[in-house]
Amino acid sequence: MTVLTRPGAAPRIRRGPLLAVLLTGQAMASMDGSIVSVSAQAVREQLGAGGAAIQLIVSGYLLTTGVLLITCARLGDVLGHRRVFLLGLAWFTAASLLCGLAPTAGALVAARVAQAVGAALLVPQVFSLIQVHWDGAARRTAIGLYSMVLALGVALGQVVGGLVVGADLFGLGWRPAFLVNVPAGVLLLVAAPRVMAAAGPVPGRERPRLDLPGVALLTVAMTAFTAPLIFGPDAGWPPAAWISLAGGAALLAGFVVLEKRLGERGRQPLLDLAVVRPAGVRAGLAACWIIMGCYTAFLLTLTLHLQSALRFSALEAGLAFVPYALGFGALSLTWGRVPGRLRNALPVAGPIAFAAGAGTLVLLARDVWPGAVSVPLLLLAGAGHAAGYAPLIARVSSLVDARLAGALSALNSTGPMLAGVIGVAALGSVYFAAPESGEGLRRVTAVMSLFLVAGAGCALRATLAARTAADSAGHR
Repeated sequence: MTVLTRPGAAPRIRRGPLLAVLLTGQAMASMDGSIVSVSAQAVREQLGAGGAAIQLIVSGYLLTTGVLLITCARLGDVLGHRRVFLLGLAWFTAASLLCGLAPTAGALVAARVAQAVGAALLVPQVFSLIQVHWDGAARRTAIGLYSMVLALGVALGQVVGGLVVGADLFGLGWRPAFLVNVPAGVLLLVAAPRVMAAAGPVPGRERPRLDLPGVALLTVAMTAFTAPLIFGPDAGWPPAAWISLAGGAALLAGFVVLEKRLGERGRQPLLDLAVVRPAGVRAGLAACWIIMGCYTAFLLTLTLHLQSALRFSALEAGLAFVPYALGFGALSLTWGRVPGRLRNALPVAGPIAFAAGAGTLVLLARDVWPGAVSVPLLLLAGAGHAAGYAPLIARVSSLVDARLAGALSALNSTGPMLAGVIGVAALGSVYFAAPESGEGLRRVTAVMSLFLVAGAGCALRATLAARTAADSAGHR
């Protein structure tokens, strides 16, 4: 069994089983963000849920995780990433059971919020633990697998949700979509303590503390900012939504100022902004967020077009993305073994390839699905997505000190989530404003392509900055 010993950590980390546990937990949380979307109609019929309850069941999960991710990432620094991962996994598993047994729509809403709290505890620890326990080529491989699970969880959730609800297992309708997490979670809770060695204190390092004023400010700011993005489109963007959005943005800016001042005074901020100081980190994170946000918007609008205009079932729409998943997976598993010069070019070429594959497919799929022609185009788009994310986040992680693993994980978890919410709100509005579905999809793809070109520019800037910094360090 391959093991790894790191300074400041317990010896004999079994990397293979550890990665399997981490990625399975990540997959459970990622899939549950979308699996319920396919189950919504069955929930409405069996529980008599109204439109507001359905919206809370679907979107409350995303809102809660978005609000809590940065705080929970910091909790990993304070209490230990292993401990918080196990706490989040147990919480998520128990809440999944409550979801599956919910007798009313109100009980299901409450259980979904509880489930989201577990996911927020669990998710940031995955990337933090990868940063701490992997390096070099092994880290590149681990991040490739992590990025594959992160990006494909949404699409797989739709497929699994369609299969489970369509099968009506034991006559339980939508409930197995949540209950499936319970045996998986229990197995992980049994296996995880055996492969996750507890980390000891790092000599000479101040004991981490939680910045409670920062937690309060961030919670209010994220709620005010994300709630109108999630609920505003369906409500027709009332004035209150715009006021909340502007207020949330102002409070987020205030949070950044507060955290910066705490760091300058030698205090312990909730989010240590030292994480973005190395050359290339800011541009690299921006590029990662852009491509993940574009993916979320593309997945939503193409799925809507397939179901509304081309009359695909929910399951058929999910299965249509299989070539995309194959392209993403193939690139995620192999990019770490390509020559260095080509590897450095992947983050720049990836968004362009994503835009080319998605744009060509959309031009052909206005009135009829192009059949076999869609396969290479989706393969190209999926591979481009992976090339634009996995190599770049691996480069960014190599630039950041291990002590800032929690801060980088917080940005890597929260940034794509916010980008996805903004992308869905903005590009979803573009889609629904069009006179017909095909036209809406073309408009969305055109705007998305512009953002992907900007993402390629950010990736180029990050790559050049990191290379310059590495050359300067080499000459000292």
